[in-house]
Amino acid sequence: MIQPDGVRVKIPASTANLGPGFDTLGMALSLYAWIEMKEAEQTVFHLYGDEMQGIPRDKSNLLYQVAQQVFERAGVQVPELEISMYSDIPLTRGLGSSATAIVGALAAANALIGSPLSKAELFDMATGIEDHPDNVGASLYGGIITAIWDGAHAECIRFDPPEDLEVLVVVPDFELQTSEARKVLPDHISRKDAVYNVSRASFLVGALASGRLDLIGKAMSDRLHQPYRAPLIPGMTRILEEAGNHGALGVALSGAGPTLLALVDRQQSRKNELEAFLLNTMRAEGINASAKWLLPDVEGVVEISGMPSRSFMDMVKGK
Repeated sequence: MIQPDGVRVKIPASTANLGPGFDTLGMALSLYAWIEMKEAEQTVFHLYGDEMQGIPRDKSNLLYQVAQQVFERAGVQVPELEISMYSDIPLTRGLGSSATAIVGALAAANALIGSPLSKAELFDMATGIEDHPDNVGASLYGGIITAIWDGAHAECIRFDPPEDLEVLVVVPDFELQTSEARKVLPDHISRKDAVYNVSRASFLVGALASGRLDLIGKAMSDRLHQPYRAPLIPGMTRILEEAGNHGALGVALSGAGPTLLALVDRQQSRKNELEAFLLNTMRAEGINASAKWLLPDVEGVVEISGMPSRSFMDMVKGK
């Protein structure tokens, strides 16, 4: 049954790869987007915020296209929709903006028709659209996920982040399309490099799952993607090599970049030093960047109750 007043969902951003976990490790972050979806007589979009500029406002919009996949799978027809979206997640910066839109559209469309599809089904659909499970899994389930994908079915194990884990992201003032960042990756790697990454990805999962913050720095180095993408992001090589000297537990390229991510013990006292090092390193390369201190999100996508007591933007402003 279609919800007559529509539905609203809140979706967290995500970081993927976490260094060695290429296309397999993801973590949800406390940076959010909101989507409202209603049945309508004619499809219309209300897109708010600076991050929504340039997004299509017709049926080519990703949110509409994804929603129709849900309706088709559930055997329901809802051809016309009123969709509202606001996002604080910067586009094409390596913080899962496309995954957030996919997961949000799937969850909203499913809730709109009474939630006939399970989260596992939504995960399969999201991974099929995104073509890798780490960002979508994190935004869907929250926390940290380690995931596999066989081309038809995705599976993940989710666990809560260590209690004292905090995240600093430095977002350069330029975009980097995932497709462009993938073009620089080699078609073949050596067995030595494969073993290097498998060992560190396994070690990182163990360190995070057991709360061993002291071991993170040994686990986040990578030979599959970061060395090849570093030339696309001025200052990245120095940051990867030296951020640990300024208080980072570990540092990595967030997703395909260009955002750089540092994992931090929230109890330590060198946060200002670390932030200054990251920003000054980028600035020395002529790159403007902004810093955001975030926490891991543990909820994943959630439906927001209380419609229609507040307008969409009043709800967002209330956060």
